Order: sequence, then structure tokens, then C-alpha cells
Amino acid sequence: MAINIEPAVIPHLVVSDSAAAIDFYVKAFGAEELGRVPRPDGKIVNAAVRINGSTVMLNDDFPETCGGKSMTPTSLGGTPVTVHLTLTGVDAKFQRALDAGATVVVPLDDMFWGDRYGVVEDPFGHRWSMGQPVREVSPEEIQTAMASG
Repeated sequence: MAINIEPAVIPHLVVSDSAAAIDFYVKAFGAEELGRVPRPDGKIVNAAVRINGSTVMLNDDFPETCGGKSMTPTSLGGTPVTVHLTLTGVDAKFQRALDAGATVVVPLDDMFWGDRYGVVEDPFGHRWSMGQPVREVSPEEIQTAMASG
């Protein structure tokens, strides 16, 4: 039997507590758990959820596989990566993430590039931007807005 593999780019997040992260993503983003592989001690080696139609993989932190270094955003002092969600009903979904325990990084607002946009940080240190296109904006309008901003 041949295995069909579709090309994909899938974020793979390292968290301090995968079970709690899965629960958070279900509450905050309406994630659907696709599966998890726990070790006998309960730490999760690999898990997957579907958020906004896309797969996100995650696992518990295993410093022993990374030269003794923890790889969570919290232990690293933050993250340079933001996972972006293009949504409809962004106001309600942004509030849902806050109600589930996320914190505001960039308040939700109408942006010069035409999106209603904001950024939250989850309890595990990962950042999630949320945007909903609300109006068409020309490249010239964007340049003018940036020059005057």
C-alpha cells in the first residue's frame, strides 16, 4: 500500500505541559485534538491539533534531547515566531482566547493594511496573531500610511 503524503508546513511547538496546552488550544481557538503519544511517565512525545483548518504539532519539553537546554519560549526568554490565524469573527475569537487565559500583546484594532488584527500570547509563551481582512488597501496607501506613521 502506498502512503500519500501531501506537502505541508506545520508549526511544531515545544511547551512545558502538552496536555494543558491541548486543553488551552481547544478552549482558546476551538482546536480539535488529532492525537497524542505519551511516554509511560505521562510526558507527551508528540501531539497534533487542528486549528482553523490547519495542523499544529506540539510536544513536551525534553532538555535531554537538546543538549540539556529547555526549548520552551518561557525558558528562552520569549519567541521570535508568531503563528498567524486568518479568521472571520475575529473580535469574538480574540476575546475567546483572552477568556481562555491568553494575554494581549497587540490589542485588536483596524490596521492600516486593511485587517482587523491583534496578537495574543498563550500561557506557554507562544504568540498567535489573528487577522480578518476588512477592506482592500492598495500598496500605495500602505506606503503612505507607513511614511506618515
